[in-house]
Amino acid sequence: MENLSIIKTTGLIKTFPMGKSEFTALNGIDLNFEKGEFAGFIGPSGSGKTTLLNIIGSLDVPTKGEAFVLGHSISKLSAKEAAQLRKVSLGFIFQSYNLLAVHTVFENVEFPLLLLKYSNSERKKMVMDALKWVGLTDKVKSKPPQLSGGECQRVAIARAMVKKPSLVLADEPTANLDAANSHHILQTMENLNKEFKTTFLFATHDDKVISYLHRKVYLLDGKVVKDEIIANK
Repeated sequence: MENLSIIKTTGLIKTFPMGKSEFTALNGIDLNFEKGEFAGFIGPSGSGKTTLLNIIGSLDVPTKGEAFVLGHSISKLSAKEAAQLRKVSLGFIFQSYNLLAVHTVFENVEFPLLLLKYSNSERKKMVMDALKWVGLTDKVKSKPPQLSGGECQRVAIARAMVKKPSLVLADEPTANLDAANSHHILQTMENLNKEFKTTFLFATHDDKVISYLHRKVYLLDGKVVKDEIIANK
């Protein structure tokens, strides 16, 4: 592994059974990402971007090839080891928010910390810090049904960032948001990337998200067709 490399894939292939044949979602992906990147997989539906994000997030395993994440070979992790990697080092942001409707904003953001060994006072400070990052300290006692879509997504970002993970994976995080909320969310994530050097990796075909990326990896039919570093970002 290279010194600053936190993600490395070599000859990555992922196939899924489809009737009597199979569908190749990823077909020989070779990529390397360093700490602190703000990058994304771009491509139409079916291009393989979510599959690739899921493998990097240890939610799936390669059919062939290797994916190394934070020094771990994803295909060699046991289910327990993969869960530990996600629990400690990864944050996830989904387009559907995945908030617990019956719990308060505070409780939703606190949830990942309950799986880790923090005291009550440590958890409270970490949750309030995370809500301050996303500008929602005034909504601490609110529940998701009382929030707007943009506010719900900001809670989801706070939940993903509360433990200050090494890597945040975001799958179409602005799909359900209007333009103003999308830009607010993306600016928040970009600021967190700069402040904490957290690596952000997106799967998207949203032009708003694409305009913020510092690196754009274009996928088509499971292959990388272009890998572009954006200057002055």
